[in-house]
Amino acid sequence: MAYIKLDQEKCKGCMLCIEVCPKGQLKPGVALNKKGINPVMFLAQDCSGCTFCAIICPDTAIEVYK
Repeated sequence: MAYIKLDQEKCKGCMLCIEVCPKGQLKPGVALNKKGINPVMFLAQDCSGCTFCAIICPDTAIEVYK
């Protein structure tokens, strides 16, 4: 199973990754990062490793591992 590594401090909360995830494995986070932004969270249940989230992230805050 693939998994995602999110850099919570790089994330600016644009939520583009949530929109493109075909499996719905990303959701808005609850805790704030140092910028005062709610970064996204990875659910780690059924990631296919498609890399759509990493490709669309404008801040390169997402890495996908297979």
